[in-house]
This record gives sequence, C-alpha cells and structure tokens, in this order.
Amino acid sequence: MRALPFDFPLKREAVALIVIDMQRDFIEPGGFGAALGNDVTRLQAAVEPAARLIAGFRAAGRPVIHTRECHRPDLSDCPPAKRLRGAPSLRIGDPGPMGRILIAGEPGAEIVPDCAPAPGEAVIDKPGKGAFYATKLSEILETHGIRQLVFAGVTTEVCVQTTMREANDRGFECLLAEEATESYFPEFKASTLAMIRAQGGIVGWTAPVSDILEALDG
Repeated sequence: MRALPFDFPLKREAVALIVIDMQRDFIEPGGFGAALGNDVTRLQAAVEPAARLIAGFRAAGRPVIHTRECHRPDLSDCPPAKRLRGAPSLRIGDPGPMGRILIAGEPGAEIVPDCAPAPGEAVIDKPGKGAFYATKLSEILETHGIRQLVFAGVTTEVCVQTTMREANDRGFECLLAEEATESYFPEFKASTLAMIRAQGGIVGWTAPVSDILEALDG
C-alpha cells in the first residue's frame, strides 16, 4: 500500500490496530490535558479519523487494541517524578470535573464515546507513556500472531511515538495513521512524522487513513 517513506507491505492476516489514549482526560475540557494548559480542541480532530479506522479494522475482522494512561487509586504505580513534574492546575490523582485525574475507573480516564471499545476488544491500562511497559500487550499480540501494527491516538509525540518506538525495537512493522493522531502542538506532530519516516523509515511508516482502509479492504 502507499505510504511514506515507501510502500508499506501490509499483510491483512498479521496486522492489528492500536488506538492510544483517546481518553476524556486528554481530549475534553476539564481533564489533565487542560490542566497542563493545553488547548484540548486540537486533539478532537483525531477522533473522527480514528473512529473510521476502528470501524475498518472491525469490518475486516482484525484486532483493535485500546490503551488508557491511568493509575491505581492509591497512586502506587505513579512515581513522584511523574506526578510532581511542572506546575499544572491539577495533578494526577487530584479531584477534577470528570473525577480524579488519570485514575483508573474514573470518568475522565474513559475513552471518548466515538472511539469506545467494542465488547471483546482488549483495553490496556498503562502507567507509563509506552504501552509495552508494565502491561500484557506483548502477550496479547503474540496470542493473535501479530507482526504489523497500525497506530492511532494521542498525543503523537508522547504516548503514540513512545509505543511505536517500543514496538519497532520488538521487531514489529509499524505504520502511523496520519490524520488519526494529534498533538497539542502542531509542530510536534509534524516533527514526529518526519522522525518516524527519516533514514528510510528508521521507526516506521506513515500513511493517510483512506489508504490504510483501502489496503485493508483489498
């Protein structure tokens, strides 16, 4: 299929979709993203393309895996170096408009309705930026015989890129869906896509959602 920096060898029987952290805490007003001083409306542009991609993978009968960055209520899996960094108006674990910030089970930690998991789809709660750290993601991918990963979600330069680099180091062929990922900073998204494609695809490939769906359907 068409991709950058060159065609991606998509193998339908070996590919899965990972949707990174499409959570209310990052995308909606009043969550952690807003507490950090960000314009959360920038991330909302990724919701519709991500939803189309999810629907396409479901229609093709391929696995869809969702991740959520969140922590235990007692914060035992949230190191102080993470919680106390910077000067946000609300820190991880603090009460907010959608419950405690980035705490598992709270409304703000849930995935936005348009991208909500379907029954039976894997949902990975991760305490770090990358989805492989302290999770069962590797086991899930091995069970399904997955060798290729398509990525969507937020934010492009943090959790999406971190997970993509982790996957690349583990031998997966990685493809980022360009419109189905967003950043609070447009220049960071542009730079991340360029880094992924640099040096002959040192981390992986990028492609528009429409091209991915066409290849998947074919």
